[in-house]
Amino acid sequence: MTGAAGRIGTFLRAELAGKYRLRLSDIKPLRDLRKGESFLRADLTNFSSMLRATRGVDAVLHLGGQTSGGGVEDGAWERMLPANIIGFRNTLEAARQNGVKRFLVATSNHAVGYYLRDEIIDHTVYPKPDSIYGVSKVFNEALASYYAVRYGMEMFCMRIGNVNPAPLDRRRLAIWISPRDMAQLVTIGIERPNIHFEIAYGISNNKRAWFDNRNARRLGYRPQDRSESYAKAIVARDKPSANSADFYQGYAGGPGSAARKKRG
Repeated sequence: MTGAAGRIGTFLRAELAGKYRLRLSDIKPLRDLRKGESFLRADLTNFSSMLRATRGVDAVLHLGGQTSGGGVEDGAWERMLPANIIGFRNTLEAARQNGVKRFLVATSNHAVGYYLRDEIIDHTVYPKPDSIYGVSKVFNEALASYYAVRYGMEMFCMRIGNVNPAPLDRRRLAIWISPRDMAQLVTIGIERPNIHFEIAYGISNNKRAWFDNRNARRLGYRPQDRSESYAKAIVARDKPSANSADFYQGYAGGPGSAARKKRG
């Protein structure tokens, strides 16, 4: 598991405890290791480092990379290039050279963030990234597809919404995924046979979802949690303001997506 010190990695470590032997890697040190966990410090931007990190494993869960930065686009390419472009290639190529067949890609809903929220899209749509971060995730998916066809690797791309114990606001009622549902999706990515190249959305059973997740269901995904359980309290608390007029007509990537597009 790359990026194991991050937020999603922290959730998944708890959910997957005792299920697998986990080799955790990150540029940040991890000292609170559980039974069945080991840690190897690794830098995505250093190919030799990723060769060491991926040697002798059965599957790679790639969570490492630069986050979106809250939608700030100034300097975004410079932030994304080392980890999300070069680092992703390093990890994927290192896994290939080490003979690792199964590779799980933490991609993002931002790879398709410029679809409107009144559209229901599935895994087959043409990418419409809403940010340089989204562009980097489209690159990840494209390179994964190339490695699947060229080298016969088994690629499972998860377009993750937002992983948290509960949805944070109205928008996340559509894209939320609970930690245990995220762990179920990861388990499918690791264990399901006959995967070549697949894209699935990382969302729970959300009534308000903008994503048709039938491909995940085809692969056996049965989410246990639903955002609607939290909807009444969130809608009462998170009322649209004069500054969020695009809430119902905006882009799936969030209010900032619409603002960025209008400027550019």
